[in-house]
Amino acid sequence: GAEQEPRGAEHPPCVGDDGTGVSREAMETRTPRCAGGDRKLRRDGERSPARAAAPACVFPGCRGHCCFMLSFARCLFLPLLSPWGLLVGGGFPLAWQGRTGIGSATLLPLQLFTDGITNKLVACYTDEDMADAVLVRVYGRKTELFVDRETELRNFQVLRAHGCAPDLYCAFHNGLCYQFLPGIALGPDHVRDPHIFRLVAQEMARVHAIHANGSLPKPILWQKLHKYLTLVKTDLSPKVSNPSLQQDVPSLEMLEQELAWMKETLSQLGSPVVLCHNDLLCKNIIYDGTQEHVRFIDYEYTGYNYQAFDIGNHFNEFAGVKEVDYRLYPSKETQLQWLRSYLQAYKQLTQGDRGATGVSEEELEALYVQVNKFSLASHFLWACWGLIQDKYSTIDFNFLRYAKLRFKQYFKMKPVVTALQISK
Repeated sequence: GAEQEPRGAEHPPCVGDDGTGVSREAMETRTPRCAGGDRKLRRDGERSPARAAAPACVFPGCRGHCCFMLSFARCLFLPLLSPWGLLVGGGFPLAWQGRTGIGSATLLPLQLFTDGITNKLVACYTDEDMADAVLVRVYGRKTELFVDRETELRNFQVLRAHGCAPDLYCAFHNGLCYQFLPGIALGPDHVRDPHIFRLVAQEMARVHAIHANGSLPKPILWQKLHKYLTLVKTDLSPKVSNPSLQQDVPSLEMLEQELAWMKETLSQLGSPVVLCHNDLLCKNIIYDGTQEHVRFIDYEYTGYNYQAFDIGNHFNEFAGVKEVDYRLYPSKETQLQWLRSYLQAYKQLTQGDRGATGVSEEELEALYVQVNKFSLASHFLWACWGLIQDKYSTIDFNFLRYAKLRFKQYFKMKPVVTALQISK
């Protein structure tokens, strides 16, 4: 499975999740060193002396850019979270300092992205077409409660190694710097377009095929759901037990019962465990019309999971996020077209010449049933997520309303999808 703002020559401190400053020295101890230490930078038309080479950078695709990223990110993290300073499309005076030497300040255009509801994201670039843009993502407050950042980095690198993710330049204790992917972030209208949704299906198959023939760990779905429900119980118990919310938010007892029912029911469907994005909302899909392909971004929730969950979660996202409309959920006809494209690509990637890559009606119908049943788990997970975010997030988004909508859709669709049966 998606996905907000001058100091003098001195670098500002990095801002932690609690808004407090972290010393520059402390930040540097947490920042990976880069191979670009001997890179020569221009200063007023001259080249600065070369420095001794630093240890090789741990991030593939760095190409010596990390030193720039480190200076950029240090200058950027504090203004990003400040209520004043940066404006969309504005510039920011960046001093080239640190291990690469000191140069004159350069005005770098910035673009803030405001669609995200988990993190804060900004692009820095020099070319007008943003071909050289670098993205800096600052993690949202308390997101470490439900996002394992070390796992995210590992998955980012795995996806990059298979050509499914951009270059990752460097990481900080509260953010990442990585390559900007050109194209447009999709919306609900795009994902219903047959040409585009076939590209999405094929790209999802490509991700799912990573390590498909090796030993796979257990699906993360049940661990994730238990963790979220535990957070709801321990941190939000009084709020969830409030009578005024009972009509829209199930009781803790009912949530536990529903989770037990889902685990017993869905785990028996036989859906394969594959590497999943797990958060494929529309804005986490970038369509490049010049190359005629799509790429997925934001890998915070990526991990091994049920194939049908990843697809069902994506179908739920056809309804949108900020203005949710479940009338946009794909029809059975659209789903079958999407699933056929997916199965053709997945079988070709995982079987190749070793097996038939045709798709039978029985296979198609079985996956359709699995996907729609697993869509319930998607509603349940993001509803619990919304309750947690409502307490901790500083993003301007009505998380409680979102949680209520997801719970409502869960209970509305439960009898419908429960009636679906896979033909023997």
